Amino acid sequence: QVQLVESGGGLVQAGGSLRLSCAASGRAFSTYYGLWFRQAPGKEREFVAAVSWSDTSTSYSDSTKGRFTISRDNANNMVYLQMNSLKPEDTAIYYCAAGRSLTATPSSYNYWGQGTQVTVFS
Repeated sequence: QVQLVESGGGLVQAGGSLRLSCAASGRAFSTYYGLWFRQAPGKEREFVAAVSWSDTSTSYSDSTKGRFTISRDNANNMVYLQMNSLKPEDTAIYYCAAGRSLTATPSSYNYWGQGTQVTVFS
């Protein structure tokens, strides 16, 4: 079983940057897709970004592409989300997820972290 723990969230002014980290347990994590989702109060969980096991294929939501970068370090079982040019609408709890297939549907994934809060103010 894969266990995931997010960190790196915080309070940041609009236009600033944050780097989120997701630490995974288990050597098998390197064979999984790594993903980031986010959920704002009163809204559904939303796909943010995904990276393949080889770190050669990435996907982003329309609202984050060009500003966010997802990457992974398989040697250390880590997935990262570098967030630049942050906007107030990026405010949400950010979750990492893992799965053997790639989909933007949250219910498709069995492994989730507990989330880390990102708050962006003007």
